[in-house]
Amino acid sequence: MKLHPPFPCNQCGACCRHVNRAGETQCLDRGDGICRHYQTDSHLCAIYDKRPQICRVEDQYLLNYQSQYSWQEFIALNQTACLIL
Repeated sequence: MKLHPPFPCNQCGACCRHVNRAGETQCLDRGDGICRHYQTDSHLCAIYDKRPQICRVEDQYLLNYQSQYSWQEFIALNQTACLIL
């Protein structure tokens, strides 16, 4: 199921540079809080097409949050989290 509008990720990398802050992503920490798949030179994910489920915003919404929030609310919450990171 495609959600509309798509999540407005600007590829800032904030979520990838702070995986140590959430229990669900701590397993991705390379030891300094940064995801082991994050490429610091390009600011891209080395395994983007095969990234873990926790890194897929739309999938996380459908699996865990659609009964609690509208898609628009979920986008707003995630954008706030991006700014806090």
